[in-house]
Amino acid sequence: MDTSSPLISVAELRQALGSDHPPALLDVRYKQGGAPGAEEFAQGHLPSAHFVDLDRDLAGPPGGGRGRHPLPDLEEFGAAMRRVGVSSGRTVVLYDDWVSAAASRAWWLLRWAGHTDVRVLDGGLSAWRAAGLPLTDHQPEPEEGDFKPVAGQLPTLEAEQTAAFARTGLLLDARAGERYRGEVEPFDPAAGHIPGAVNAPTMENVGPDGRFLPAEQLAERFRGFGVGERETAVYCGSGVTAAHQLLAMAVAGFEGTLYPGSWSEWCADPSRPVATGSAEG
Repeated sequence: MDTSSPLISVAELRQALGSDHPPALLDVRYKQGGAPGAEEFAQGHLPSAHFVDLDRDLAGPPGGGRGRHPLPDLEEFGAAMRRVGVSSGRTVVLYDDWVSAAASRAWWLLRWAGHTDVRVLDGGLSAWRAAGLPLTDHQPEPEEGDFKPVAGQLPTLEAEQTAAFARTGLLLDARAGERYRGEVEPFDPAAGHIPGAVNAPTMENVGPDGRFLPAEQLAERFRGFGVGERETAVYCGSGVTAAHQLLAMAVAGFEGTLYPGSWSEWCADPSRPVATGSAEG
């Protein structure tokens, strides 16, 4: 198994689950406006997986100018992770059915909180099914891990820092192009992007099967935006798909900073500037 990669293949996961030290396997199914993940989990999930709710376990309450998915309370996050078997010395593997977007949020959050061995199942639930492997509707018993989160192990930006960062570094907007340009905005009160941000839709980091593109191809894509030449930060709508972008960057060998509040926090304050159109800034 290539333990240097943040991704794990179906074959590698299957082998790990059959080992003497299986990973904590977390199902992070979530789709904005889609079916509730817990209901889909109950209908069928990977054997031994525990369900993690993005809104409840991986984010704090929305609103208050903090965006739609602010970082969770640290003690509550730690308790939620311990209930699903997360321990400091145990590998954690995450999957979803949304091209790993929600799983990426959990991947980033666990690493931000100090866990050093976190992987995402490349291709997620679809890849497992495509391999002809079984699902189960068995509800696993609660576990008791020992993970104690320590915040700040990965860099983040506050809204006040982000405007300056866009002038000195490379700020990537991970949303679809039409949202970046301000043509549509299905979730937030204002349309457009942070001035100076460059649009790099994160869904272009995966192929039609939902698997991430090869590392060399991802590296070429990111170098085209200037990643590697300047310090890079990423935002999206609410800090979820931006984590997916950071995962793709990690696969390609790059590091980056997350603006957790993202566009939903930025545009909640009408005094902050908004840019539209395809030109940077």
